[in-house]
Amino acid sequence: MSHARQFLEPGPVVLLTTRHAGNDNVMTLGWHQVLDFSPSVISCVVSRGCRSFDMLRASGQCVLNVPTSEMLDAVVRVDNCSGEEIDKFAAFGIEREEADDVDAPVLPQCHARLECRLRDDRAVERYNLFILEVTRIRARRSPKQPEFLHYAGDGVFMLSGKRVSRRKLFRPEMLGF
Repeated sequence: MSHARQFLEPGPVVLLTTRHAGNDNVMTLGWHQVLDFSPSVISCVVSRGCRSFDMLRASGQCVLNVPTSEMLDAVVRVDNCSGEEIDKFAAFGIEREEADDVDAPVLPQCHARLECRLRDDRAVERYNLFILEVTRIRARRSPKQPEFLHYAGDGVFMLSGKRVSRRKLFRPEMLGF
């Protein structure tokens, strides 16, 4: 039963960045989902044992940075160590810049970044589940269809594949943009 993620993987792996008390951190995050569209609300699970858990809880702000396949090794390495023991940015060559809307670093190497503020913390104690509201999104214009990383478990990743449009079958009001 612990392999359900291989079939229900929620979306691309992201790099969650946080800042608190003058310290920055980055962690690999795979458990997240969109809860609402307008405003954009996202939930994510951050393990209580991670440094980012305390930093996100204390600051109420973070950035979800969406890496592409070129960053796969850095994504894995970030996940295999603690920010309390190592400066992950320096160790793995991860650039950082200031965010526009929140006090947390953004990763310019990533294809997209979603700046977020904690919207609801009622499920944090019980499930380590943070409900975030996206306050700003920035994304590169190219490539138009980047390869995102999806974690299948057991050290195996999938890259986002061929995209197939069925826009013509949708009612116009069902399309987001």
